[in-house]
Amino acid sequence: MNKDLTVGKPQTVLWAFCLPLFGSIVFQQLYNIADSLVAGKFVGEDALAAVGNSYEITLIFIAFAFGCNIGSSVIVSQFFGAKKYAEVKTAARTAIISSTVLCILLMLAGGLGSEALLHAINTPENVFADSLLYLKIYVWGLPFVFLYNIATGIFSALGDSKTPFYFLAASSTSNIAVDILFVTAFQMGVAGVAWATFLCQGVSCILALIFVFRRLGTIPHEGKGEFFSFPILKKIAVIAIPSILQQSFISVGNIMIQGIINGFGSSVMAGYSASIKLNNLVITSFTTLGNGISNYTAQNIGAQKLPRVREGFSAGLRMVWLLCIPLVLLYILGGNILVGFFMNDPSPTALSTGVMILRILSPFYFVVSAKLVADGILRGAGLMNRFMIATFTDLIVRVLLAFTLSRTSLGATAIWCAWPIGWTIACVLSILFYRTGPWLRKVEQEA
Repeated sequence: MNKDLTVGKPQTVLWAFCLPLFGSIVFQQLYNIADSLVAGKFVGEDALAAVGNSYEITLIFIAFAFGCNIGSSVIVSQFFGAKKYAEVKTAARTAIISSTVLCILLMLAGGLGSEALLHAINTPENVFADSLLYLKIYVWGLPFVFLYNIATGIFSALGDSKTPFYFLAASSTSNIAVDILFVTAFQMGVAGVAWATFLCQGVSCILALIFVFRRLGTIPHEGKGEFFSFPILKKIAVIAIPSILQQSFISVGNIMIQGIINGFGSSVMAGYSASIKLNNLVITSFTTLGNGISNYTAQNIGAQKLPRVREGFSAGLRMVWLLCIPLVLLYILGGNILVGFFMNDPSPTALSTGVMILRILSPFYFVVSAKLVADGILRGAGLMNRFMIATFTDLIVRVLLAFTLSRTSLGATAIWCAWPIGWTIACVLSILFYRTGPWLRKVEQEA
């Protein structure tokens, strides 16, 4: 069901719209968590390290899919909020076609460059073959990742966050079962984990596309809209390209950090792989809530209801902080149990590394979640330069500190400490940019 986000109490609207998004991304992250969990439990510690090692490279591809999702979602939201329904359909078709072309190019690059990337991050020999196998199978499934992201972006733009949730809940649950089946019954090892994800993401993608085309068909409009529009593609690109660059540079930074971590051996790699999946579950969930706030902002800007944007920021901040409380307590108090789920017989180094990472990072979820809410407003308002400055500052600080301090007596511990420092500096910048935005000053003048 399409929903107009420009009416109703902002706090109520955001909770109703964003909670299914939160649930969706939790289920989406279960894909990666299930891969690591099954690999660690049923194959071994080296398999867990291999999946985690490849995962950092797959984030580059996800960055492109995420950027396309954001670009199409914001532009479709603005047209939907302005009730320009012919442009809504044109923007949706334009996003699907252009993203498919981009995906094909990335598949070629991934197929040819996977081995070089794994060598570049100093992948140990004992996990290299499994890392390469997992990565190559993942590359073949990129069309499903891209088109699913575009479909969910369109649903979100139309104010529907529940339909993607239903798809992901079913497919991610199935993925766990198929993971276990392929690895235990068919003895496929890491390949089984990768093929299970491939199949379940494919089914989810196809169903999402069918439903999104049906949904677009129910939107009435006068006249015949364009099938593909280069001007609209340019609008999408203005939002998508900075988002892609932001996510890509973050992925490159994470790969550089992975390269530093690989120098500490496979046990530290395994502990990092387990804990970073748990950490990414939270960060990606809050990022998705920020995307929902972007949709809310874009619809209200399209409808020229600017005062609601400021109310949305306050409501969004309350929402993410309420969600932070149980997550922080869970990771601090139950970190050893959660990390242990990923390994059948973990070495003391792997377990202690994973627990330490969670205990260092989780208290700062309150900080990074505030940044992601402000980022959502900036993206929805089209202030991409400011958004990128804050994000790149976080990345540069984290990578430099991880590289420099890991060579001291602190060792690997310094890498985990770099995250909170980068988050804090970037959070200050994002909120400052939100508070000094030209669109916000216009609201104050009108008030």
